[in-house]
Amino acid sequence: MHTAAFAAAGLLGTYQARDIAPDQLEGALEGIRQADVLGCNLSLPHKETVLGMLDHVSKQAGQIGAVNTVIQKDGRLYGENTDAPGLMASLLESGYTPAQQSGGVALVLGAGGAARAAVYALERAGCEVWIWNRNLERAQHLLAELCPSGRVWEQQEHIPFAEVGLLLNASSAGLNNPLESPLHIPFPDLASDALVYDMVYKPLETALLKSARAAGFHSTHGLGMLAHQAQLAFTAWTGKEVSSHVFLQAALDVLDPALETSQNSEAGSSEAGEPG
Repeated sequence: MHTAAFAAAGLLGTYQARDIAPDQLEGALEGIRQADVLGCNLSLPHKETVLGMLDHVSKQAGQIGAVNTVIQKDGRLYGENTDAPGLMASLLESGYTPAQQSGGVALVLGAGGAARAAVYALERAGCEVWIWNRNLERAQHLLAELCPSGRVWEQQEHIPFAEVGLLLNASSAGLNNPLESPLHIPFPDLASDALVYDMVYKPLETALLKSARAAGFHSTHGLGMLAHQAQLAFTAWTGKEVSSHVFLQAALDVLDPALETSQNSEAGSSEAGEPG
C-alpha cells in the first residue's frame, strides 16, 4: 500500500515489514530515530507496550491506550493511533450512520487492542456501545476506561440483537481459520438495516461475513479500515495526501487471490493479518 502511495505522491521511499520480538522493540525504535526514516507502524503485541518508549503520545492514542503509528521528527518519536479514525471512515463509507440506523446499538465482539480503537471511535460518534468478550473482566475494564455508559454482556444468547445496528468483530476469530466465527450461536436477527463489519481482512471472506450475507444483512471486511488508517499514517509521515483508493487497490491486488483460494478450500488457515 505505501509503495503505491509513494509512487502516487511522486516521492522516493520504501516501506518494509520487519519482525521485532518484544524484547527488541526499544532497540528497534532507536533505529527509527535516523534522519532518513519517516516512522513506522506497529502491530500486536507492540501497540500497548510502546507507549512508555516514545517522546510524545497524542491525546487520542493515550486515551485509546495503543499506538499503531510512530512519526520521527528531528530524532524525536511521536505516537499516534490512526486505527480509530480509519475505522470510522470505513464504516461511513460502508453506509453506516449511527444517527440513522434503526438499531442504535453498536455491538463489539472482543476486548483487545482493536476493540479499544473501535469502542473509542464509536462512543465519540454517539453510539450506544455494547461488548461481548470471552474474558468478562477485560471487557469491563475496557468500558470503564473508554465508555463508562456502555454495557458488557456475559452470554451471547442473552443479547437483544434486534436493537443492534452495527455488529463489529474486533476479535481474532477468523484470522487464522476462515471457518471460525466469533458468534457461538446461530446468526441472530439484528435490526433490519444493520451492518456486520469484520475487522479481519485476511481472509477477506470470513465465516461471520458469509453467515451475515446468508441472513440478508449488509456486511463488509476490514480492508477499508486498513486502507484508511494507512492513508492517515502516510500523511502524518510525509505531509502528502493520497486517496484511500490507492491504498485499497494495492491491498486488493495482493489479497484477491487469497480470497479465491479460501473460497475453494473446505478447511485451512491463512497467514495472520492483525484485525485493524
